[in-house]
Parts: sequence; C-alpha cells; structure tokens
Amino acid sequence: MLDHVFTDAIGALRDAFSNAYLERQAFEEHFQSDILLGDLIWETTYGLPGEGLPPRVVAHITLNWPSWSQATYRQWYVEEEIDQQPAIEIEVVFRIQRLAEQPAPSIVDNIAAPHSPSIGAEQLERDNITIEISHPTQGERNADFALEITYEGQYELAEETLIDGASKVLDEHFGVLGAWVASTLVKLGDLKLSFVAADEN
Repeated sequence: MLDHVFTDAIGALRDAFSNAYLERQAFEEHFQSDILLGDLIWETTYGLPGEGLPPRVVAHITLNWPSWSQATYRQWYVEEEIDQQPAIEIEVVFRIQRLAEQPAPSIVDNIAAPHSPSIGAEQLERDNITIEISHPTQGERNADFALEITYEGQYELAEETLIDGASKVLDEHFGVLGAWVASTLVKLGDLKLSFVAADEN
C-alpha cells in the first residue's frame, strides 16, 4: 500500500465502518485518478448486514484528494513548511432503494439533520433530497423508487496526521463519521416503508 496521507484516511474510514459492523459492497468500490484535474477519488458503498442484493439502505461515500491538496502536501513534505492545511473533500449519500411506492421527502425530516456531527473541526452539510423513479423493461416488474440524502463538506488534515500516518487523530475523527453513517442507516432502515423483493441471485 502507498505510504500517503490519503491512503491513511481510506484505511481509517474502512476501520470505522468495520467497527460499526457495516457491510461493504465490494463491487461498488473504486479508486481512480482524474487525468485532467489531477484529483484522486475513492468511492465505496456500505450497507446494513443481511439486507439482500441490493440492500434496502446504503451509504455511498466519496473521498476526493484534490490537486491543490497534493501540491500543499508536497510542499510540506519537501520543505517542511505549510501555508494552507490540505483537505479531503467528502460526500456521503444515504440511499433508500427498492421502494414499492414513491416516497415523500418529508419521511426523512426527523433523520436528515442539516449537518453531520463534527468531524474534527468540520461538519458535512446536507445538500438536497432526491427522489428517483426507475422504470424497468416493460413486463418485467413494476416501477420502483429510491430516495437519496446528500451531505458534502471537507476535512482539514492536522499537521500531526501529516507527520505520522499512524497518528490516532484520523481514527478518532473518522470513527465519528463511521458511527454517524451506521446510526443513520439504522434509522432509515427502521422507517415503515414498502419494499420490492431483493434479487434472488
């Protein structure tokens, strides 16, 4: 594994989700580079265990290491000086899917708080709630629906974390993120909604 602060953050987040007993959707995990902008992007999806495929509720998490953060990190690494703290951009999308009926956005009013808990010195801010309608091939089955809640923000990396990738700061801060994602998924899963059956395969 690369010895880089961004991969340290990925490892800390994976540990947080594992400690929260969430189930990784392995085929929906991607690590990619934007060759035009120079950003590194890690995407992953976690759900509650035992939900079937696809799960009723999932969280899509995206960590983006922008090129300006890499430039700042390199300056610190080479010159041991820093003008601006590098940051990881975070997006969390909570998704309720396989819904048998079109939901009203208000069903998540008591769950979708305006902000996440504090992750270090920052919070993620709720962006929007989206309703999705899926029309399958005619004759296969009825339409199904999904609801998504999007949160966005960034996490500034403390210099302690830059100096020592084994620092517990990342584990503590991303542990908060993991616990929040897990508790939100449980609350969404407890909503009294009608779902279509999971795939048998």
